[in-house]
Amino acid sequence: MSDASKDRVVLVTGAGKGLGRAFALAAAASGARVVVNNRQREGAADSAGAVAEEIKAAGGEAIAERSDIAAPGAAEAMVAAAKSAFGRLDALILNAGIRGDALRFEKTPRDAFDEIMTVNFTAQVDLVRAALPELNAGGAGRLVFVSSSAGMYGIGGFSPYSASKGAVRAFAGALAHEHRHGPLRVNVLAPYATTRMTEHALTGELGDTFRPEGCAPLAAWLADARCERHGELWVAGGGYIRRASMMEGAGGLIPDPITGDADLDAAASLDGAQDFGDGEASFRDLAERLMRAGGTR
Repeated sequence: MSDASKDRVVLVTGAGKGLGRAFALAAAASGARVVVNNRQREGAADSAGAVAEEIKAAGGEAIAERSDIAAPGAAEAMVAAAKSAFGRLDALILNAGIRGDALRFEKTPRDAFDEIMTVNFTAQVDLVRAALPELNAGGAGRLVFVSSSAGMYGIGGFSPYSASKGAVRAFAGALAHEHRHGPLRVNVLAPYATTRMTEHALTGELGDTFRPEGCAPLAAWLADARCERHGELWVAGGGYIRRASMMEGAGGLIPDPITGDADLDAAASLDGAQDFGDGEASFRDLAERLMRAGGTR
């Protein structure tokens, strides 16, 4: 345990089981004091309390916080719980989320989008807004957003979930840009792990390989004061990590007008525009030029 970690307070949402539990345990193992959030359903086991007790049994410090993240006032209640118990709040690991039923888009009820976007995205926005004053006050605030491969590429049958996780990734990117000159660090984790959401796909040996513990150390590291990574997307699973990035190809000019009956792809210069050889550098340069031209700071 380092001196930089031992006094920090990390709030983990959706931490009663699966990935959230693994993230909470990893944060505690790094020396952080942990606020274990998980909603308490009537008649259900106290999963937040169980994880908090597990941390304390291992010699760590933790409290259980049982708000439903999507309920009115939940964001403020979670921040208040951290301050009441530990006097501060240094990092959020924003893990709470729901997947919804596997349905083609045309069979997905409209209210499914509302429910999933509220839990997976809007509630995260509310919590970040409530927590930012505390995160900034400590001088080493960390935001760790938990997205998904669904938010990177989309997954058929889960259009609301994919949209919500894509929104999380874009929101994190906007925050990272706004805070690029300050001490706050903002990153996104896209975990591959066996959970209730993925157990239908990750079975047998795959399920054993992709246990939640295989990506939890990265979440704890991104929440640590010593971690200076910022504005990045990390994929983790099975004990492996790699950085991911959105890219655009090197590109080409659109002919004016686009003509030709036989091969419109060729006429539109799509062959060259699809080349990713120098794509990332080109995209970054263009983005910077556009931001300067538009006066974005």
